[in-house]
Amino acid sequence: MTTTRKTILITGAGSGFAEAAAIGMAQAGHRIIATVQISPQVTPLREKAKALGLKDFEVLKLDLLDPYDMAYIEKLAPEVDVLWSNAGVGEAGPVFEIPLDLVRRNYEVNVFAPLALSQAFVKTWIAAGQKGKKVVFTSSMGGLFTPANWGVYVSTKHALESIAEAMQQEIAPHGLKVQTINPGAYYTGYNETMADTPFRWLDDAVNVTKRAALRAEFDAFLSAPDGHMDAREQIDRMIEIVPADEGLFRNVSPKATEDMLKAHQLAAWDNRI
Repeated sequence: MTTTRKTILITGAGSGFAEAAAIGMAQAGHRIIATVQISPQVTPLREKAKALGLKDFEVLKLDLLDPYDMAYIEKLAPEVDVLWSNAGVGEAGPVFEIPLDLVRRNYEVNVFAPLALSQAFVKTWIAAGQKGKKVVFTSSMGGLFTPANWGVYVSTKHALESIAEAMQQEIAPHGLKVQTINPGAYYTGYNETMADTPFRWLDDAVNVTKRAALRAEFDAFLSAPDGHMDAREQIDRMIEIVPADEGLFRNVSPKATEDMLKAHQLAAWDNRI
């Protein structure tokens, strides 16, 4: 796997995988443009980068639903080698009961906004005849299977998988590349926070799904050994994958999760109602 120095723009770099990977890639010599969702995240990340002595590390605000933020970031496309579309939010809960406005918002943030941003970057690169550039989407293990009560969130990742697969074929003739990164259930707090979301609206007097039963299900999933793995493994993989000139289209970690997904997809052919 070959890697040359890159300018990498990252969305959703204010916490979790992307914050740590942004720092790691900067330490490896890449120029980083780390974008964060809200203004209070900007200064803390700038100060962290400064304390680490990272000189070529820029932090900007990018709310994917703010048209002014998006327009400003899109102007940076000519100088960016890798657009890592990482930002996302998650809504959990039963798909047969979740309010549709929450579903729509999850798609706006996780599908429509990343597609709009990648379209803007790709069109700029093609118009300028810039080759060798790359879009990386943070998908999920959930982009390849659907567990109960996580269906809305993972359906957005299924959509990203299709977008990425089509885009890879469409822009390859222009010398451009696409990859996905599909993390397993690593512990960053993201899944734990997502598991809290249905309790904003779930009402035992109204809904078929009961709060205590759903909480118990989530707690069991998140407390299992493969439900809160050490995030360092995934961060190290991201530091390697995102700037690379070559590699796989789809990148699942850990290997045990990849094996589970392959088995699940095979078993789907025999799934009966």
